[in-house]
Amino acid sequence: MTQLATASPSESTQQSMPLSGRLPSLTGLRWVAAFLVFGMHVRNFGFFGPGPAANVMATVFQAGGTGVSFFFILSGFVLMWSSRPKDTALGFLRRRVARIYPVHLVCVLAALLLAVTIGSEMTPGAGPLLANVFLLHSWWPDYNYYQSLDPVSWSLVCELLFYVSFPLFGRLARHLQARGAAVFAVASAVAVVAVPVAITVHPISWPIYFFPLARLGEFTLGIALARLVMLGRWRGPGLDVALAVTLIGYFVVPALPNAFGNTFCTLLGFSLLIPAAATADIRGTHSVWRKPAMERLGEWSFSFYMVHVLVLGAVKTLLPGTISLSAPAGLVVVLAMFGVSLGLAWALFTFVETPGRKFITGGRRKPVRTAPSPA
Repeated sequence: MTQLATASPSESTQQSMPLSGRLPSLTGLRWVAAFLVFGMHVRNFGFFGPGPAANVMATVFQAGGTGVSFFFILSGFVLMWSSRPKDTALGFLRRRVARIYPVHLVCVLAALLLAVTIGSEMTPGAGPLLANVFLLHSWWPDYNYYQSLDPVSWSLVCELLFYVSFPLFGRLARHLQARGAAVFAVASAVAVVAVPVAITVHPISWPIYFFPLARLGEFTLGIALARLVMLGRWRGPGLDVALAVTLIGYFVVPALPNAFGNTFCTLLGFSLLIPAAATADIRGTHSVWRKPAMERLGEWSFSFYMVHVLVLGAVKTLLPGTISLSAPAGLVVVLAMFGVSLGLAWALFTFVETPGRKFITGGRRKPVRTAPSPA
């Protein structure tokens, strides 16, 4: 996966990183991943009828679900990067839950409102509702659970598992030097690949894509990659090459079974792209991903991710004539839904996510600005 330098670990990277520890390129890339997920859902909802526009949507966004894999790897990287050795597990969990729960709760209420008024979302039973509220619903292999209310919230169940496990994995990673971190990264990547291989050899009825334990390897991979960067021992390619590898893997996804396409094809690319972007920020080299507009969109990306399917579902239910549209009409509808989703994302970030986090944490310690993971 990477080539390691033969010299002993140095503190050169630590000394040259920005004093704030900010990695704005990762925030910008987070927006790209969220937008890919949006495009995939637009395509899946069928707003474009058969024709060139639908073909373009399929080509560009069929693999958009890999954006979730990017979120999971990035979560591990960011948590390792911003962790404090003397932090308590309880304090860490409080801050992490504060990043996701206010928006989740508002989206639960919004989905319930949509379910009982226009029927654009499923009205859950008591079990799925409680499981969803407490971020447990994707532990059940039941569609009525893991796709209840706001469908994308299943990924927050995975994030909650990551948060609970990070005090263990983070402590382990902090004691690793370059060789150990590289082994940890390879072992994590093998664990990620083993999941689709296993269910191909021995098919199961469990929707493994949504199962939190099946996604844990992506998170630990991010932790290991961050450790290599923190040690100054990352020797991967620059942003341009890393992006090229990522794009190749992304467009290969449709050629493979879903079990492999969701993680396998882009695993190498994401494992190169995230450290490359972080290294560009540390060294101050060029990165289009840290442009102010990209960083701002990245800050809104979690709220955008959480709200966009609710918007798409509401439009499809209220305006059934918006399905299978011609290219011009479909483009107008999609741009309108994008604008509404982005506006709601700004509102959620400004009036729910930010004040909610400050309320839960008591305004303690301004976190590293990499935006919460929308996954």
